[in-house]
Amino acid sequence: MEIKSLLKYFLLVFFCSFGMFIQSQNVKNQIYFKSLKIDTLLHDNISIRAILVDKNKIWYAANNSRFGFFDLETKLRTENKIVSESSELEFRSMAQNGQNIFLLSIVNPAFLYKVSKTTLKPTLVYQENHEKVFYDSFQFWNDKEGIAIGDPTDGFLSIIITRDGGLSWNKIQADKLPPLVDGEAAFAASNTNIVVKGNHTWVVSGGIKSRVFYSADKGKTWSVFATPIVQGKQMTGIFSADFYDAKKGFISGGDYEIPTQNFGNKAMTTDGGKTWNLVAEHAGFGFSSCIQYVPKSKGKGLVSVGATGIYYSNDAGVSWKQLAKDPSLYTIRFIDANTAVAAGRNKLVRIEFLK
Repeated sequence: MEIKSLLKYFLLVFFCSFGMFIQSQNVKNQIYFKSLKIDTLLHDNISIRAILVDKNKIWYAANNSRFGFFDLETKLRTENKIVSESSELEFRSMAQNGQNIFLLSIVNPAFLYKVSKTTLKPTLVYQENHEKVFYDSFQFWNDKEGIAIGDPTDGFLSIIITRDGGLSWNKIQADKLPPLVDGEAAFAASNTNIVVKGNHTWVVSGGIKSRVFYSADKGKTWSVFATPIVQGKQMTGIFSADFYDAKKGFISGGDYEIPTQNFGNKAMTTDGGKTWNLVAEHAGFGFSSCIQYVPKSKGKGLVSVGATGIYYSNDAGVSWKQLAKDPSLYTIRFIDANTAVAAGRNKLVRIEFLK
């Protein structure tokens, strides 16, 4: 009996030690950001809610019909303006495919432009006239296929899709989409209402209802899933989403009118968006305009920008650390695992996350 007891004891010690070793290795391999350094690339009287990374160029779309890029190598800014017969355009969403970027304005009439990356010459490829038109977000699956979403004009999300590289765009018929609840729409906060991973697509809504619309076949068929994010008022719900892979995802937002409210505003999924669980209730950031996964973090690293500043999590959103108090940033994108660009009210910045 004594030998058996001794053997059990040594086995218990071995497995506990092995478990602690594995845990320490995982901790060692995780990225921990302790602080950050911000470098202002552009400062102007401008509002930027859409940015994208194109090698050394950071493209931006803004208000007053303006768009352009900042070259990280030459440190020079190039900007153009689209002259429209209507009033000044406001671009809150943009996307790219190969040699072109695409700009989409928000209100009636909505204009979608294809812009050459080399000449910056715009070509109008889609126009929609409706008193309720309001486009929010834009992404490409590949060089040929892209999707943009907007608020409802007839009780369903406005979804337009291209299958020919952006030369033509077609609106999905209402009978192909799940119906919206009256008062449910989307927010043009940071061009992150749409997330694409391979053929998978997620679209998020807010307002009276805050849900996730999912397509496994690049927009041909759709399902819709409930979320526990705060909802019920016009300015509540999901403002941003990101997925690390086809299973791990995160949504954020909250109550735009109560920017410090830090509950009911962040949730995670591990099953591709079918179910969502609130995290960090009454902790971490308040209203969030944009959420993004840190590259190469195995789905553990997340960064949020919004009304209460820049926040970082290294445990998949369970806990958060404030790295900066700047409330003027609306959107953020990572260049690599330690560097991101962000934009918002009157500026475009580069952020170096320090370990």
